[in-house]
Amino acid sequence: MARRVVVTGLGLITSLGQRVEDFWRRLLAGESGISAIERFDASGFTVRIAGEVKDFDPEVCIDKRETRHLDRFAQMAVAAADQAVKDSGLDLANLPDPFRAGAIVGSGIGGLAEFEEQHRRLLEKGPMRVSPFMVPKLMINAAAGQISIRYAIKGPNAGVANACASANNAIGQALWTIQSDEADLMITGGSEAALTPLGLAGFCAARALSTRNDEPARASRPFDLQRDGFVLSEGAGIIVLEEYEHAKRRGAKVYAEVIGFGMSGDGLHIVQPDPEGRGAAGAMRAMLNDGCAEPDSVDYINAHGTATPLGDIAETKAIKAVFGDHARRLAISSTKSSIGHLLGASGGVEFIATALAIRDQVAPPTINLEDPDPECDLDYVPLKPRPMSIRRAASNSFGFGGHNACLLLQKI
Repeated sequence: MARRVVVTGLGLITSLGQRVEDFWRRLLAGESGISAIERFDASGFTVRIAGEVKDFDPEVCIDKRETRHLDRFAQMAVAAADQAVKDSGLDLANLPDPFRAGAIVGSGIGGLAEFEEQHRRLLEKGPMRVSPFMVPKLMINAAAGQISIRYAIKGPNAGVANACASANNAIGQALWTIQSDEADLMITGGSEAALTPLGLAGFCAARALSTRNDEPARASRPFDLQRDGFVLSEGAGIIVLEEYEHAKRRGAKVYAEVIGFGMSGDGLHIVQPDPEGRGAAGAMRAMLNDGCAEPDSVDYINAHGTATPLGDIAETKAIKAVFGDHARRLAISSTKSSIGHLLGASGGVEFIATALAIRDQVAPPTINLEDPDPECDLDYVPLKPRPMSIRRAASNSFGFGGHNACLLLQKI
């Protein structure tokens, strides 16, 4: 029998809050973290809004000199990990065996800001002026590597790059690592900082983003008939997973138990989802099978819900295919309506929202859902949070490339 795995620490950096409880309070209040871009001049772009993390200060928890050696995505990962480890109450400096603790962190793009800066230097000043720190700053595994270095943990360590499913894949791999007795605790989740001129330009060119520049708070509209694309955002969501008996022995608080993980591929298109949601449905079925759970035992789903015309319909079809008649009894909501799409970090933040939904027995709202799409005809908890009994909850993440990853949590 697989070992039980529980959530004992949470940490995040988002446009809606840089502390877990601040984020959660504002999420339940129906607030939006979407605003006009301030970090660079976006006046020449077709999209000028984003889920930008303003006033982020990495030096709150990272030495000033060290911050210069980390890209923004790694800074956010370390800052969120600092919160999660403190929240867990673990003393990682005095672990009896540091090989029993590890870090697996996802990112879809990694150090894009560093890539842009060093390319500029190459063109303007020549190859001798490119920084020797370029590669270790931009590599996707820098987040997991920096976390392991910070805490001197020597167990399983990896970076995961599966586009917008990266964080869920990382958490799922961390779950299986503990279940298979390769570790007792894992720091996991995702981080992304692709809100740069090049990143924004690329998504603008792909016509994937909402162009509601004049009303940013209303731009992210999952499952709404007037949705016109996702809102690019940045941030990090990091979680401490721990083997249940290990957590119990030290009297740790537990947010929820993680019981299942499933992943699949659409095998169809590099950007567009399977219009029937067959790949997403496969991942949800695998999640339920892994967790030995019946479909009608799930009460809430934190949807991928990006507000893209095709994606929301495909996810709706996938949920119906997996849950049958029970689909209409599910409460489903999209956290992205409030914070936009954090790409490879989205699953980490949404996992945290799902764990808090179980803790507080309340489903967060899908804000801006004012004119439901007839093809998205399930219960998407519109506009206001809903107090309800949540025994089991799922969190969905689907990414470019046809990557699908779903996690199942339960109240303990």
